[in-house]
Amino acid sequence: MTKSSTNYNANIKVYHGYGHMHDLVLYGHALKGKPRQRGRLTHNMFANILGLIRLFFVKPLAGVTVRLQWNDQNFETVTGTDGFFKFEWVSEASVPAGWHPVTVTLANAGETTVQGHGNLFVPHSTQYAFISDIDDTVLVSHSASKFKRLRVLFTKNPHSRKAFDDVVRHYQLLSAAHTEPDVPNPFFYVSSSEWNLYDDLNEFFKHNGLPKGAFLLNEIKKWHQLFKTGKTKHQGKLIRVARIMDVFPKQRFVLLGDNSQSDPDIYAAVAQKYPQKIVAIYIRNISIARKEHTQQVLNNIENKEIHTCLFEDNEEAIRHSRAIGLVL
Repeated sequence: MTKSSTNYNANIKVYHGYGHMHDLVLYGHALKGKPRQRGRLTHNMFANILGLIRLFFVKPLAGVTVRLQWNDQNFETVTGTDGFFKFEWVSEASVPAGWHPVTVTLANAGETTVQGHGNLFVPHSTQYAFISDIDDTVLVSHSASKFKRLRVLFTKNPHSRKAFDDVVRHYQLLSAAHTEPDVPNPFFYVSSSEWNLYDDLNEFFKHNGLPKGAFLLNEIKKWHQLFKTGKTKHQGKLIRVARIMDVFPKQRFVLLGDNSQSDPDIYAAVAQKYPQKIVAIYIRNISIARKEHTQQVLNNIENKEIHTCLFEDNEEAIRHSRAIGLVL
């Protein structure tokens, strides 16, 4: 953190970007003040509550210019009202598969330099790619109950949050499906969780051994919006899923979600738009009240090309993946 000529302390938060060969995308936020982090992880409930609240004490920098240098190419964009920025560009040189470091710089910062560092993910050109929800698909979140969701969110940290039984094993099998060990299938995690929780989610995935991938999250929120966390519009998530599929024309996709909110209907819309690109859709049955509707939606999707599975636990999902030849 350094002080700029405009009399504010600033930090640039850069998230995992992604791309294919030449087409690249990178996201981030420009914020006032020091980077917000939890600090030391602990099982102390009060420390976890304070750690979470810290992540939502953000002050976006709206209307500032940020710069990206990519090899010999230079790009600029202006942050939105919430400090969010997005770079979309065509690389002049073909980008090899793997993770590539990127740096974004705040323009007009006077004699000092304000930078944010991140990584950009270019998957190998494998047969399959996976798009997964997070809350109540991978991470036990109780999204259907506002009280339970907030209790878990406030009192737990990335190491004490729980993954569903066998979800790690299922995702590891999917990561290795029909490819070589050093060429894993790509994963994209599209969630209603806010960008405030980006570091928490990264740490949770790393701690549990889940496949590394790119995150596409919801609009950043301030502290007074904390009780509205995890809520997003149907159309916003649909657009994020569609963008991923447009960037990767060679892969066929498997979609994973749950029925605590709108995943079945969102994925049905995706299947209708990209019928030749969807291999399978997996929905965890979280809501008993929505089970019948979810099964009807999946029945309307399923055909010779698209397999569907409404499951209670990941062992059932693994058996289905084996039955359709997705995993060994």
